[in-house]
Amino acid sequence: MKETIHPKYVDAEIRCACGNVIKTRSTRPSVLIGICNVCHPFYTGQQKFVDTAGRVDKFQQRMVKTQAAQAAQAASAAKKKKK
Repeated sequence: MKETIHPKYVDAEIRCACGNVIKTRSTRPSVLIGICNVCHPFYTGQQKFVDTAGRVDKFQQRMVKTQAAQAAQAASAAKKKKK
């Protein structure tokens, strides 16, 4: 194997959003994850809603804007029909 083409394999920490830290080895010194075996619903038996970066809120905001735009478009189409 050529020595200059392979990445370094170092000690690494995997950090979960719940605070769990796992020590392992990897080509990256640290890895951040959103869910692990300690907090995953499959292993805990508890249902947990994971909303990373407010995705549900962002979707609802886009939905409101879309509905407002469709209502405005329908109103302008109704004005054009009256003329």
